[in-house]
Amino acid sequence: MKTGTSVQVLKTVIGNPVTRKVLAGMSKYCETDGKNRLEVALELYVGDREDACTFCKLAEKPLASVLRRGARSFGVTEEELRKFFRDPYWRKGLACVVRGVAEFGIRRPFVPGAPFQVVWDVTYACNLKCQHCYAGAGKVREDELSHEEAIRVVDSLAKMGMPILALSGGEPLVRSDILDLARRAADRGMYVSIATNGTLVTKEKAKEMSKAGVRYLQISLDGADAQTHDSFRGIPGTFDRTIRGIRNAVAEGFFVNIATTATKKNLEQIPKIIDLCSDLGVNWFMAYNFVPTGRGKSIHDNDLSPEEREQLLTMLFSRMKEVDVELLTTAPQYARVALQNCGDNGPIVVPTHFSNPEVDGSLYNLTEFIGGCGAGRFYMAIRANGDIEPCVFFPYTVGNVRKDDIQEIWLRNPVFEDLRNKDILKGNCGSCEYRYHCGGCRARAYGYFGDYLAPDPGCINNVDVYREMVAKIPIVVSE
Repeated sequence: MKTGTSVQVLKTVIGNPVTRKVLAGMSKYCETDGKNRLEVALELYVGDREDACTFCKLAEKPLASVLRRGARSFGVTEEELRKFFRDPYWRKGLACVVRGVAEFGIRRPFVPGAPFQVVWDVTYACNLKCQHCYAGAGKVREDELSHEEAIRVVDSLAKMGMPILALSGGEPLVRSDILDLARRAADRGMYVSIATNGTLVTKEKAKEMSKAGVRYLQISLDGADAQTHDSFRGIPGTFDRTIRGIRNAVAEGFFVNIATTATKKNLEQIPKIIDLCSDLGVNWFMAYNFVPTGRGKSIHDNDLSPEEREQLLTMLFSRMKEVDVELLTTAPQYARVALQNCGDNGPIVVPTHFSNPEVDGSLYNLTEFIGGCGAGRFYMAIRANGDIEPCVFFPYTVGNVRKDDIQEIWLRNPVFEDLRNKDILKGNCGSCEYRYHCGGCRARAYGYFGDYLAPDPGCINNVDVYREMVAKIPIVVSE
């Protein structure tokens, strides 16, 4: 079935007002079963639960009908569907998708009913002094959430049905109750990750994290040698400690993602970092966009030019099938580069922030629903003081967990709604034929221009914007 036909079927049989109203009625938290009714209904549907309250049981049949119709439109059998969603994290993600249909309909780009991921800076204490730190981390701040407040945040996110919780900082491992928070989240059904500089990941700490339910570690590595990495991190000896931490994480069986902030200082080393990742046996390498925020404001002249970023993304795509490490990036232009370099035959690779999916050419247009910057659309951030923001690189506060309903902010906040609308972007980003696959990095637009709808100056299609920006010395950054 052609993509256009498939999408129309979804809009007709799932996205119609009647079905959306039914799904909305099922998208409530069940106090009896301790989960969103959709999750409970999915557990019944795939056979992972034998009993549930009357209302959750009643939700199973209409949900199964919706899933069967959706699956048929894409040529998927019901048995394949059941097998896939026996994974509890995928079930939680599917529940978010169904709730998104109920709340927002079948829209492009797609918006789930709860964020797929929340990145939470649990503290701004840190044992390093990274020159590009988005948080300007170093010491504990007086307004950071207490243990009791943090537990309430975990419980609130769990009640939303949010699938992935990423604990970040600062250095999250210096927070004394970090394992308590991780265990609480894991016990409430979330896939728990920790973003760390790796220097504190001893063999013992790795085992403790694993026992607490942590499944994924993102470890920062900004050079292929000690001189480069330590110059970013501000502390001599950091490279060797980080490499030991990576080895310990791999040995303990974590899913390990190596994160490198790409700048002029380490651009030429990135191929070597990828080779090092392969040697270390990690799962992912992710090239992070530099964003002029936090301490990064003082080194904005190290940011890549559009030509350098294009070179980096082209290299990543060309090496995608050459190494046994998945190559990802937070630069949304990666999808455009991949589409422009894919051959005419075979599957099309359309990278997103979370994966590099290969799709049949007939499903190409479907990728417009999932691609592009996910800030305020697929994920959001929580600061150490409870401030809620579109992403950790995007310091625009839309609420605070101490006084606001997190779910309501996700569903109704006007800034988030702006970020979900690719048709109101300014300049080339708003008119580009790839805007639904890309749309530019909204954090970079905000960081450089104080306008989250402005063009991303890092794209090859915005060279004129970049040159005009560079001509203004110093480069203007938002406060």
